Amino acid sequence: MPTGACGINCDTCRLNLLGICTTCGSGISVEGQRKMAAQQRLLGAPCPILDCAVTNRIAYCPRDCSRFPCENFRNGPYPFSQAWLDMQTRRRQSSQKISPEQPDTLPEAFWTDLAAADTRAVAGRTCARIDALDKLVLPFLDTRLRICPATRSVMRLAEEGWRPEPDALVQLMAFAYLRHASDADLAGVRVGVSDLRSAAFFKGPHVLPTAMLADRFGADPEGFARAAGRLGGVSVPLADQAFRFLPFPKVPFYFLLWTADPEFPAQVTVLFDRSIEAHLPADAIWATVTLVARRLVQSA
Repeated sequence: MPTGACGINCDTCRLNLLGICTTCGSGISVEGQRKMAAQQRLLGAPCPILDCAVTNRIAYCPRDCSRFPCENFRNGPYPFSQAWLDMQTRRRQSSQKISPEQPDTLPEAFWTDLAAADTRAVAGRTCARIDALDKLVLPFLDTRLRICPATRSVMRLAEEGWRPEPDALVQLMAFAYLRHASDADLAGVRVGVSDLRSAAFFKGPHVLPTAMLADRFGADPEGFARAAGRLGGVSVPLADQAFRFLPFPKVPFYFLLWTADPEFPAQVTVLFDRSIEAHLPADAIWATVTLVARRLVQSA
């Protein structure tokens, strides 16, 4: 899809369809390099948005850059209005998540079920621990979550101590794991999504978001390694770059990156332990993979 680094989709522009204008391409694409050269030749300078994206290896600014919308967008005069940029800033800074994947509050039934459960039994089958305050402490990627049914709180361990977990999707997946994880041990056998009993689920809108990772890291394996390290990833001898992540204690994910070459495009594959379906249902597997993928892009 000919989408520019700024986020404009050239498929919807008649200038592109008529061949009058070409797409800028993403910040990590060959098209981006060519467009910058043409802009330098014709205009005397490249677009500052595209120049920044190429320099910092940002595929798409609205999706991949934590500083969006930056001064390159605000200084205009295009591609977006100030009102639209203000909306983006407001919603990104707000604690309210306006997304069907990230509800504002956890369902009441989750808290009720957890409060009624035997805390020690939950900790035993999920490999969580119970702290001195009788709260569940659950490892999550490179940190820990502290979950307290009595106060209906999910806290994250940060450098300055325990702080409220701001991401509702993290909270939701933590509850999915606490509710569904079984006593089954890890099988020690890696499988792909097509090997799962629920393989049919991972099609259409539930295809794993590996294309996003291939776009961002296909020509930047070092960046992939740095981002993985920030999330607690452990290198494994698979593919060109591969890392093992532990979003939850019984849910290891393996993200495998094959970098682009003259014959083949970049590719990312996700592998699981064969026991994965004993600990998470299909929709939670998809959502947790999506969560880790987004964190990787953000960490880069």
